[in-house]
Amino acid sequence: MNLLTVDIKQAGYEKDQAIIHNIGFQVGKGELIGLIGPNGAGKSTTIKTVLGLLEHVKGEVFFKPDTKYSYIPERPIFYDELTLWEHLDFIASVEGLDDKVYQKQANSILQQYKLAEHAHEFPGKYSKGMQQKAMLILSMITNPDVYIIDEPFIGLDPNAMKLFLESIEQERKRGAGILMSTHVLDTAEKVCDRFLIIHNGEIRAAGTLDEIRNQCHLENGSLYDCFHLIAEGQANE
Repeated sequence: MNLLTVDIKQAGYEKDQAIIHNIGFQVGKGELIGLIGPNGAGKSTTIKTVLGLLEHVKGEVFFKPDTKYSYIPERPIFYDELTLWEHLDFIASVEGLDDKVYQKQANSILQQYKLAEHAHEFPGKYSKGMQQKAMLILSMITNPDVYIIDEPFIGLDPNAMKLFLESIEQERKRGAGILMSTHVLDTAEKVCDRFLIIHNGEIRAAGTLDEIRNQCHLENGSLYDCFHLIAEGQANE
């Protein structure tokens, strides 16, 4: 059974003004799905619909029963009055995590991302890259079944990006499914199992890279080539 099943007939921010149409896909255990599209294509609206943040939706978003998910937004969000460690404590309390297990995992992740020395500081004062790493840490602490990630590479230096990719690979091996929106197409091509290319609020191509190539009639094209063909409105003509 899929961890996440999405069947959005239409969705938008105002009644009778749909932004996206006929968006359907599934995320299975251990899968990494890349959500690709130009600015304004409908990626953020799709993510907000999956998260249940939009009122005007026709269709269904179904998480497998007892599925836990974590959302990593494009722009980090923190409580101004809480240190990073206090953010972790808050999440552990809300989720009812075992204290010893949680403390051990938190210390390990903080060491990995080189934020242990800054754990008792306010994330609002971190650099942009440190804030992004802090969001990743907060998302991982609950061991979610599904990650919904919006532009994770913004602000990450090459070492932090490598660590992030290694981390999500470990999470996939654990069985977590991942829906990831990104503009970093060369990296997405290397790490994603399947892709959803959205243009003008609709899925214009979907599947593995080979399936995307077939849909775009580009036998040896890269994901970048397929993306730009669709963005220019030439695919499937």
